[in-house]
Amino acid sequence: MNTLTHCLRLARTDQVGPRTWRRLMAMYNTPEEAIEALPSLNIKGHSKQHLTPPPIENIEREIEATYALGGSFLTLLDPAYPDLLRALPDTPPVISFLGDISCVSRPTLSIVGARNASVQGLRLAESLATELTEQGIVVVSGLAIGIDSAAHRGTLYRHGMTIAAIAGGLDCPYPPENAKLQEQIAATGLVITEAPLGVAPQARSFPRRNRLIAGLSLGCIVIEASVHSGTLITAQMALDYGRELFAVPGSPLDPRCRGSNNLLRHGAILTENIHDILPHIANTTSKGLYTPPTKYQKIRESSIVSLSYDVQNTPSLPEENLHTKLINLLSFTPTPVDDLIHHSQYPAPEVLTALTELELSGRVISTLDGRISLVEHKDHSVKTVQSTHL
Repeated sequence: MNTLTHCLRLARTDQVGPRTWRRLMAMYNTPEEAIEALPSLNIKGHSKQHLTPPPIENIEREIEATYALGGSFLTLLDPAYPDLLRALPDTPPVISFLGDISCVSRPTLSIVGARNASVQGLRLAESLATELTEQGIVVVSGLAIGIDSAAHRGTLYRHGMTIAAIAGGLDCPYPPENAKLQEQIAATGLVITEAPLGVAPQARSFPRRNRLIAGLSLGCIVIEASVHSGTLITAQMALDYGRELFAVPGSPLDPRCRGSNNLLRHGAILTENIHDILPHIANTTSKGLYTPPTKYQKIRESSIVSLSYDVQNTPSLPEENLHTKLINLLSFTPTPVDDLIHHSQYPAPEVLTALTELELSGRVISTLDGRISLVEHKDHSVKTVQSTHL
């Protein structure tokens, strides 16, 4: 057996998380010796329960299947393991990937935000990603629908490199409609995960995915995040890892922007374009970042971002009909109908019919030049379908 097999077997052992893996390596020097010592170790002090590594055959099958898929592995023992991740106290001991691992050696910034994003948010995510790509910066995101997908596509538009951190195995694209996008990213950039092959994403998997997003980036840009969104978990992790935190201001009437606006209120860098970002990463490096900036102390001490978010009871995304999708895409800023047709991915006649029905119901209004916006309600809130799915 080679070192990868031992490292992976130790990492796949129940109860052995990233911190425990490192402690075992510090105690026993090699993964082989750590595995041999597992039967003598108790689980949380219970003498009748022991740590049992998975069968070697299971690990060898996972390795062979990953190679057959065109993927590969990196462990903490490999010199090529990303420096930004290596510096973290809870870095995954083994990661698997598809694509060009050299992406991680370039300057990186993450873009994260709402799944039910507005057209303005999608457009901004795409344009920021494009501009960052033109500056030689690799864009990191989580392959989710909404802001994540827009950020990846904005990079691919300029034939740049983008990194997709995913929650499941390399052979389990999520959401399924982004399978083609994952394939495109793997061809020109990098798809990375700590999940075993064949494992579909579950609610508890997404914070691990968020850790990769925050850990691989010099800074994190938040576009449209509600007060209970999984995006704020990524923001919290970025702060914990000593990374810069950027946030795009949004309408105070839009609940999708309340979380990101709160970040700004407590010290995140106000971001409207790339010129608000570049000066803050000009002197950063990809090595040794793990000193949380004191300037973000207000955010760290506030309750705005909290890892107590209940991921175990996260519901799945609600089924969207066309009316709901259009409401979620709209904001109080008038939006061209062509943009709504493009981002809704419905036929133009159906979109036009739905907009007419929404206008008749008093939920949207059209401007003189034909653009569409939400109607302000007395409670100053947008009646969007809120998803707490990470």
